[in-house]
Amino acid sequence: MNRAHRLPALLVLAALAACSAPPQRPQPAPDVPRDEPRASRGNPPFYEVAGRRYVVLADAAGYVEQGVASWYGPDFHGKRTATGETYDMHAMTGAHPTLPLPAWVRVTNLQNGRSVDVRLNDRGPFAKDRIIDLSRAAAERLDMIGSGTALVEVRSLATGSPGAAAPAPVSRFYAQAGAFAEPGNAERLATRLREAGIAGVAVAEARVDGRRLFRVRAGPVGSVAEFDQLMDRLRGAGVESPRLALE
Repeated sequence: MNRAHRLPALLVLAALAACSAPPQRPQPAPDVPRDEPRASRGNPPFYEVAGRRYVVLADAAGYVEQGVASWYGPDFHGKRTATGETYDMHAMTGAHPTLPLPAWVRVTNLQNGRSVDVRLNDRGPFAKDRIIDLSRAAAERLDMIGSGTALVEVRSLATGSPGAAAPAPVSRFYAQAGAFAEPGNAERLATRLREAGIAGVAVAEARVDGRRLFRVRAGPVGSVAEFDQLMDRLRGAGVESPRLALE
């Protein structure tokens, strides 16, 4: 839970909303997953926070991502979200940097298998490697209050999305440095990472949409702290966009 990684974007989005839409009273939020009209606030084509540009997606169908979740609570309780609704830390809601608002997603804690369906109505988080900010209630359901963060899967519940069955808990996590069609390119990256002193670097072959891919990954790690350290080391070795990968 980090106040600093949310306020700049809220100010940016508030300014955009003030310019693009007149004030309005938000409608009561539904309490079960369903497709909803795109909100008039909180959905600019793009916005920038701390020098990074975030492009809002056209729709949420098919969205699946693994990464680190955080949560936000009392400091924001009763304040306005990016859509103009009131943030209630006791409701099953969340914040996402690029999914259209509102949107429903299923969030699964990959370390214990717990899942919760949340309604996204806010922007954030903007700390490195965090992919979703959850309300206190959602974080409690996932048993991540004490740690403050968790390794999760975020899966859209929008119409047209693939089945959203909760994945089983995963005990081994990796950071993927790249994926290549040519095995030689993968081996060259793996060699460079090993020479940089990064342990556990390997090339794994996989099939995606009928194509062979060679994925370069490092690990495994067992906690968010280890994952953050590994991601920093990969960036230091010249990997621009490492991401969480499951065994």
